[in-house]
Amino acid sequence: MGSAVWQHRDRLPSVAIPYGDASLWSVLKQVIGKELSKITMPIQFNEPLSFLQRLTECMEYSYLLHKASEAVDPVERMQYVASFAVSGLASNWLRLGKPFNPLLGETYQEEQQDFRIICEQVSHHPPVSAFHADSPDFRFYGAIDPKIKFWGKSVEIQPKGVFTIELPKWNETYTWSNVSCYVHNIIVGKLWMEQYGTMEIVNHSNGYRCELNFKPAGWYCKDLHRVEGFVLDSSKARKSFMYGKWTDNMKTTDVKSYDEYSTSTSNRAISRRESAKESVTHTPRKMLAKLNSLTIGSFKHSTDEANGSDDGHCPLEPPDGEIPKSSSTISLEIPNSTTLWEADSRPPYSPECYHFTLFAMALNELPPPETGIKVCPTDSRFRPDIRLMEEGQIERAAQEKTRLEEKQRESRKARRSRKEKEEKARWFKLGVHPLTKQESWFYCGGFWETKEYQALNIF
Repeated sequence: MGSAVWQHRDRLPSVAIPYGDASLWSVLKQVIGKELSKITMPIQFNEPLSFLQRLTECMEYSYLLHKASEAVDPVERMQYVASFAVSGLASNWLRLGKPFNPLLGETYQEEQQDFRIICEQVSHHPPVSAFHADSPDFRFYGAIDPKIKFWGKSVEIQPKGVFTIELPKWNETYTWSNVSCYVHNIIVGKLWMEQYGTMEIVNHSNGYRCELNFKPAGWYCKDLHRVEGFVLDSSKARKSFMYGKWTDNMKTTDVKSYDEYSTSTSNRAISRRESAKESVTHTPRKMLAKLNSLTIGSFKHSTDEANGSDDGHCPLEPPDGEIPKSSSTISLEIPNSTTLWEADSRPPYSPECYHFTLFAMALNELPPPETGIKVCPTDSRFRPDIRLMEEGQIERAAQEKTRLEEKQRESRKARRSRKEKEEKARWFKLGVHPLTKQESWFYCGGFWETKEYQALNIF
């Protein structure tokens, strides 16, 4: 859909800025259990992207939506839509830097050959980011009101909001909400993250749904990153089994193959446990937990597993300061499986670039003049603090970040003194989702057709 193609950059202008003496614990210890959206964080904990750009990363594997549109079988369409929903989380892995909070009225646009997307910061309190992506094959839209809380050892990011996909060819509409993200070892040890919870993708046109369980990581089990669940029809009959890791891939197999695999694996695990009990009468408790974790627990959906217990299930958190051992080198493969999605490899220098993917590294790049692509003046690419940070000029970036925040506060005070209402969003309007009945933001149209942007002076 993009009007021009150019060779995008494949790295940032400067290497990532180390945290230095900045302590995340020193900032967060005063706000345990509170919502963090109003807390000003030192710039060292940022990454050089706006949250609007981070939101755009959901589109990295947009080809999955084209495949969904092409599929004749409704089960296959659901599989591709569900894989797309999972793929949007893949870039989060190792990305522990906080994106910059967008300013009210800030926008971000991206045009590629197979889609275009417009994002806008439509509210400041609470902070809400809305987006709308489209192509001849699909429409993908929604809004996120992120809630961030600190719980002492971990930070929880709840991406409140509904995502919607429309497939015009089939007159189908799908909705879902993302699962929460947890960042662990805030006080001591190396930071690590996991996605945890249940994601339910619903096809409102035929009643099909896909219930995906993002497994909690445990110290002695192999569920780190694991995702699994069934595609169900309108009568709740199982149509297919989907599984994989949100960092790596998603696969699918038929229900019969899954049941056979599940039964045989469970029997082998029981045999191993019985053998272990006979030969090791006084096995230490931690070793027993490790042995018991070799069951088909990765296919169970019990509350004990989510909460952790002493009967062999995985604890929700490993010992303080340590990172769970991932089984990512061991590939779970159920017979008759088909791969739906695989994450692209990151370049070897990605850790020097805030662990960005190649897709993310190009997001703050301005189109060359010869492309003729016009970027709205409120676009995140024009933010001086983000630009300076990616160039490695941390002190100047911090000064600009402070200046922009103060400018936004002064503008808000001026409006209040004049008894004016909050600045309205330009490209989106607030409404009620006709299917979920939840409040959300919807694209008004006109952004791509506008030739001269009469933009707010927000930078």
